Amino acid sequence: MKSLNFIVAFLILIVTSCKNENTIDITSDLNTIENGLLPSILVKGDSVKSFNLVERMEHYNVPGVSIAIVENGKIKWAKGYGIANTKDSSKVNANTLFQAGSISKPVAALAALKLVESGSVDIDEDVNIYLKEWNIPESDFTQEEKVTLKRLLTHTAGMTVHGFPGYQQTDTFPSINEVLNGDGNTPKIFVDTIPGSIWRYSGGGYTVMEKMIEDVSGLPLDEYMSKNILEAIGMKNSTYEQPLGSEHHSNASAAYDSDGKIIEGLWHNYPEQAAAGLWTTPTDLAKYCIEIQQILAGKENGVLSKETIEKMLTKHKNDWGLGPSIQWEQDSLIFRHGGKNAGFTNNLISFANRGNAVIVMTNADNGGKLIGEILISVSNYYNWGISNPRVVEVIEVEEDKLNNLVGKYLLDFQVPDIGDYIIDIEIKDNKLFVTDPNNGDTSVLNALEELKFIDLENGDEVVFQLGGDRVGILWNNSFQFNKIE
Repeated sequence: MKSLNFIVAFLILIVTSCKNENTIDITSDLNTIENGLLPSILVKGDSVKSFNLVERMEHYNVPGVSIAIVENGKIKWAKGYGIANTKDSSKVNANTLFQAGSISKPVAALAALKLVESGSVDIDEDVNIYLKEWNIPESDFTQEEKVTLKRLLTHTAGMTVHGFPGYQQTDTFPSINEVLNGDGNTPKIFVDTIPGSIWRYSGGGYTVMEKMIEDVSGLPLDEYMSKNILEAIGMKNSTYEQPLGSEHHSNASAAYDSDGKIIEGLWHNYPEQAAAGLWTTPTDLAKYCIEIQQILAGKENGVLSKETIEKMLTKHKNDWGLGPSIQWEQDSLIFRHGGKNAGFTNNLISFANRGNAVIVMTNADNGGKLIGEILISVSNYYNWGISNPRVVEVIEVEEDKLNNLVGKYLLDFQVPDIGDYIIDIEIKDNKLFVTDPNNGDTSVLNALEELKFIDLENGDEVVFQLGGDRVGILWNNSFQFNKIE
């Protein structure tokens, strides 16, 4: 009896010791990562100061954050921070649902690839063959090249509509056919360039994919995803149901704008389910990452075959796979995707072959800036090399030269619901201070060169153009402004 008691006590000691070691290990991870946030841009020569996660949440007006870390093929830790809903004071925890935004796309892509594996769909065939009551309009662009599932998944189908703003709770909720026909709050979805000729991100293309899945399977997308993908992966806390069922409301985070104010109606709804309609958690998205990793490592009876997953992670134009974006090669291969809905901003980064991943979800429009700092901290701590601060060297520009750049600038095209888009630039503390009255944003521009400036907080780069009586601005190499006074 004494020897039996000794053995039992010894086993308890071992289990307790292992548990304590694991708890200490995770506590160390959390403490270091939570206090190791760094700005995405550092100035050469400046002392480097790290920040606390809660401090930066307040700085960026981000009420809630949820993070999951995968290491060696297992979820190492998952934790929520802050407030999920200021109306009822509910807090974010690891099980709080967030809108995934465009991370909906690579998860929904698994459903389309499932139909390919079953022989129901040919990935290189004209998708109009599979579409029933709605078809992609034929045009000069589709005479020789067709819209295929492969092109839809890789954003090379030549289809219109980048993304979707969603619908408020009081809005009429359109059908998928109405969205495709432009009878919702976005334009009609059609082909406006030769399929296969260019890469261009298209949420509209994924909405066509959604329609194809429904027509071929005979099920609404959310039902097909639940039965064939989410349950198979173990994503029990996820749904593509739109609008979100009332049974999930108490566990769902509200959405917040750039000022940290709650969005009217708590969140927007998205009939474009494949493109933007997934409600999920970082933990469930971690299970998605682990499933892909395990299948590549030889897991049998996975949600898809190894051959299909390898094709999914093969680079096409702009380093895009069949759903996710692809980065690096071989052992360092990464699949990733960001997500942005009204009041939600997220990011997922996963190694394909190393068993590591990080998923960060936020309930705020300003979440992207915070996520960048979190990823730097995570990358530094685990030595993953996925995110490092950019180091820049700033210079002083003489004030009389800065004075030449002061004034009001007009964007060279009209903006819907705004019209003339004008920003104002003045000098403060020998730096250019930009006020955008259209959205209330302000930017401080530091000089990299005499006419080239950078916003150290968000990385925006601005080049001033001087020529004769004309002064112009090229913002982020994309938006042209001209000085009007």
